[in-house]
Parts: sequence; C-alpha cells; structure tokens
Amino acid sequence: MNRPALTSHPLHALLCERIAILDGAMGTMIQQYKLAEGDYRGERFADHPSDLKGNNDLLCLTKPAVIEDIHAQYLAAGADIIETNTFNSQTISQADYGLEPIIRDLNLAAAACARRAVEKCGHPAFVAGAIGPMSKTLTISRDVNDPARREVTFEQVKDAYREQVEALLDGGVDLLLVETIFDTLNAKAALFAITEVFEDRATEIPISVSGTITDLSGRTLTGQTVEAFWISVSHAPLLSVGLNCALGPHEMRPYIEDLSRIAPVFVSAYPNAGLPDPLSPTGFPETPESLAPQIRDWAAQGWLNIVGGCCGTTPAHIQAIAAAVRDCPPRALPIAS
Repeated sequence: MNRPALTSHPLHALLCERIAILDGAMGTMIQQYKLAEGDYRGERFADHPSDLKGNNDLLCLTKPAVIEDIHAQYLAAGADIIETNTFNSQTISQADYGLEPIIRDLNLAAAACARRAVEKCGHPAFVAGAIGPMSKTLTISRDVNDPARREVTFEQVKDAYREQVEALLDGGVDLLLVETIFDTLNAKAALFAITEVFEDRATEIPISVSGTITDLSGRTLTGQTVEAFWISVSHAPLLSVGLNCALGPHEMRPYIEDLSRIAPVFVSAYPNAGLPDPLSPTGFPETPESLAPQIRDWAAQGWLNIVGGCCGTTPAHIQAIAAAVRDCPPRALPIAS
C-alpha cells in the first residue's frame, strides 16, 4: 500500500479537515478575453516566424495580467488550490511553436502569476504546478502501418518534464499536479523526473496525479481501467489521485466511485461541464446550477477530498460547487491493515 505523502504539509492537514476546492478551466476563461495573435506575441515574440495564437501558456509572458486576473477570479470563487497556466510548458509541446528555448521562462512566469494572485486574495491558498500530458505519446503509434513506431523516447519525455519541474520548483509552487493523463507511460516519465529532481535537490513537495477516462468504455486512451491506472502510479508517494477532463459529471460518476473505493490516498475530481456542446456559451452544457448538485451527491457519498472543474467550467461553477459541498465531510482515508 502506498505511503501517505508529506503528512506534515499544510495541504494534507486541510484535506483531513474538509473537502478542498480546486479551480476551474483556464482555457475556457481565456476564450472570454477574445485575444488576438498580437496579444499572444507581445513585444518579445513580435517577429516570431510561426503563429502563436492558441498557445495559452505563452500568455504568462505576454499577457500576465490576464492570467493573474483569471487566477484571482477563481480564488474569489472559493478555490483553495489554483493551477499554474503550464499545461504545455515543456519542450516537446512547445516545439509545435518553435519555442523550446523559453521553457524555464514560461514556468517561472506562470508560477509568479499564480503566486501574486494568492498573495492578494486574502485567504490561504495553494499553487499547484500543472504538468500536462504533452503532445506526443510513449504508448501509441501515430502510424497505423508501423505499430512499433514512436515519436519520442522515455528519456526524452522524462528530460522534458524534468526541465519543467525544476522551473516550477524554482517558481515556488506548493505542489505538483500531473494531470489529464491519457497515457500512463508519459505520466510515469513525469513521476520519474519529479523523483530525480527531489533526490538531487534533497527537497520534496506534495505530488498529485489525475487521469482521464476518455469514453464510456471506462478506460484511458491507452486502454487502462481505473484500477489499472491506479496500480500503475501507486509506486509514487502521492498526496492524491483523481480523474479530470473528457467526461461530464454524469459520465464520470461510476469511475470516481471506483477510485474512491480502491485508492488509499486522497481522491480528487474535476469533470468537464458535461460533454461538448457547440451551442453552449462555454462549449459545454452544464451550468453552475446543474453541475453543483451532481458534485454534491459525490461528496455526500463520501468519495471526495478535492473537487473542481475542467473544460467549460468558470468561477461561477467553482463558487456553486464550493457552496454545494461546504457541509459535506471529506472522504476518510482507508486504514492500512
């Protein structure tokens, strides 16, 4: 059974006391600012040879006030944990834009945006260094005629994550969140990188992971069930394990129930605001009023320690979720036999 991670950390104490609130979608909020190519470029990247619009992580350097404002809105809505805007801030993903040399700058700037928002918000809150799944996968071949072909090696993925982790730690994040995991081998490379950095620096902060069940098969994109996913990452000293993205609350419900039953660490959940709906204002149909009662049911069942929102959620969703679970006790950790 996995050992509890950093039980002396204040976040661990909070999770024992009540359900903690995670923030909502960064991309959904950025869309509301209707930023143009020039906003992404700023002065620093005015002459960059490729298009940059859509590279949301870059806004930490070119529009930091926008990112800080989004963080501030989630904190005002009741978030206890906010994620840095670093979902793609490693060399393999940024290679799509030709921006591999600025990885350290991206992560430091993102951590600074989040930290400034926390310092101004007026209540205790934690900054999670967000580590996304990256744009290349170690498990799946993109060439149907060559199933053994891979675009990256484990060492390359690990090294890319290591550079990101080092910068996030230097930026002063409170925990690391390896999230939206559809390929567990990528996640294991990230966990390996984190372990390396911790050992080299003789330091440690909490680690959380969050997987993605991609459809009603109940499996990740690379074919793992919830239980198989947990077993694959359970070697790491995790603060929490959870699920996010891909599914709305209705579809995610049975998988959160399963994870709550089997995981001996804290459990997190941050579903999308339903399945994609292009006619909805956010691109997802669940409103704060329809989403929050569903999340409250999970909390009332005793399944949750951390809850927030993924794609399509806004500060209004997070505020409604926080109110809905306020009087629900946190999930109790199983007692080791």
